[in-house]
Amino acid sequence: MRRTIAVVTTSRADYSHLYWPLRELADHSDVDLKLIVTASHLSPEFGNTVGEIEKDGFTIAARLECLLSSDTDVGMAKSIGVAALSLADCLAAMRPDVLLLIADRYEMLAPAAVALALRIPIAHIEGGEISRGAVDDAVRNGLTKMSHIHFTSTECARRRVISMGEEPWRVHRAGAPSLDHLRKSKLLSKVGLEVKLQIDLAPSTAIVAYHPVTLLRDTNAEADELFAALAQLRCQLIFCHPNADAGGRDLSERIRRFLAKRGRGHLFVNLPAIEYWSLLRQADLLVGNSSSGIMESASFALPTVNVGVRQQGRERARNVLDAAPVAISILEQVEKATSPSFRESLSGMTNPYGDGHASERIVEVLTALPDRDRLLLKLDPGALPS
Repeated sequence: MRRTIAVVTTSRADYSHLYWPLRELADHSDVDLKLIVTASHLSPEFGNTVGEIEKDGFTIAARLECLLSSDTDVGMAKSIGVAALSLADCLAAMRPDVLLLIADRYEMLAPAAVALALRIPIAHIEGGEISRGAVDDAVRNGLTKMSHIHFTSTECARRRVISMGEEPWRVHRAGAPSLDHLRKSKLLSKVGLEVKLQIDLAPSTAIVAYHPVTLLRDTNAEADELFAALAQLRCQLIFCHPNADAGGRDLSERIRRFLAKRGRGHLFVNLPAIEYWSLLRQADLLVGNSSSGIMESASFALPTVNVGVRQQGRERARNVLDAAPVAISILEQVEKATSPSFRESLSGMTNPYGDGHASERIVEVLTALPDRDRLLLKLDPGALPS
């Protein structure tokens, strides 16, 4: 039976994770894929990344404007409301058999709430993880309880979802689908990356992926010490643009001022998945508080200094060193991370977040689900599907 599967993507970050599941779904003869594009994808401030989706050849079923031009928590809250209004009409007309959501961004609360009201089963990727320093943690847990099928990145996350009362048959360890790029995508060579990004990678290079800490009253309270530490580094700095969170615009302006004064660096508003993964392969260090430093850097044994509380609680591989949001702590961990002995100690390491086969596992489950009524009715955790 042909199934209509709707997928929501809100930003460059989740699209890079969803790319291979989307490709598998689009190519499956039993799937009618409905891709819904919203939030920062449609914003010039964040690079109009909807163009990347079109360039990749995906058919877009709906484009829903919802992101307020704001830099506050009120703007975040109102963006959820605007998204819910548009999604109510969109999903009511579409009535998919399943709605696929990913991760923990606050924007995902809108499609989940609408689908719940419309009795549309929800499948969720990357539940069961922990990031105590961001609203993402509560969002992820909320999405888990609103969802009916779960695809976790690790076995520990799978057990955590089951411990939340979800029936075991609904919970599948798939791995993080972003890691499928390493196996399926052709990454750029060093020279190819230099040409593509118009940068020189001959100097020692550190990627800086840092976002507002959304649980703090001042979401950029930890940034002063980070920039104090970065000012003392001699290497080239490649900044990734901050997320569309409260304080994100202020943070991006600070990055620009910092680079204008310092030199020896670049800020990229939008790095497509291939360019970003290729940069991870070529860089000497990653510094910041992005989940990418936890989930994806391990695939390249890339030394990573995770700063502050944003990713507190996440499982991590041995390439990750945690630093307090204090300049001296950050610099101490950078010194350790860039030492030859530390880099050598990472030889042969594996990434706990998966093996590059997540998309196949996700699509296999989605195309063999029980009927809608069976999915919607949650029973005792020990029960099995009929």
